[in-house]
Amino acid sequence: MTDAFLRAAIDEAQTGAREGGIPIGSVLVHDGRIIGRGHNRRVQQASAVLHGEMDALEKAGRQAARVYRASILYTTLSPCAMCSGAILLYGIPRVIVGENQTFMGEEALLRSRGVAVEVLQDETCIRLMTEFIHAHPELWREDISV
Repeated sequence: MTDAFLRAAIDEAQTGAREGGIPIGSVLVHDGRIIGRGHNRRVQQASAVLHGEMDALEKAGRQAARVYRASILYTTLSPCAMCSGAILLYGIPRVIVGENQTFMGEEALLRSRGVAVEVLQDETCIRLMTEFIHAHPELWREDISV
């Protein structure tokens, strides 16, 4: 059974796919409630930086450092270098990753800096990315800068 917060991140990823974007979603959780939710909107907004995690942080708005340091970030895909940098910058102590089979982000960096990273290998997350990468390999390569 999928955790409710991961389910919310998956819902965001599916919204992104419906909008013609890349199906990656994220939610920022503080004190048991979602304070920011987002999805990869690089395509929709012609943005260089709106990955799912960045969108969730942006939508959470300006928070006190103590809020970030007591939050959990859920993301459907292993965080890239940019998103991992934001996690480290704001001191988010725990990241729950839907899957890392289709893309291995900077999990080792996060762990080396004391972030607890849990990878669930969620079937829905794997399917969303596998199908997207197969259908749109050029867009996927652009998103991860390869």
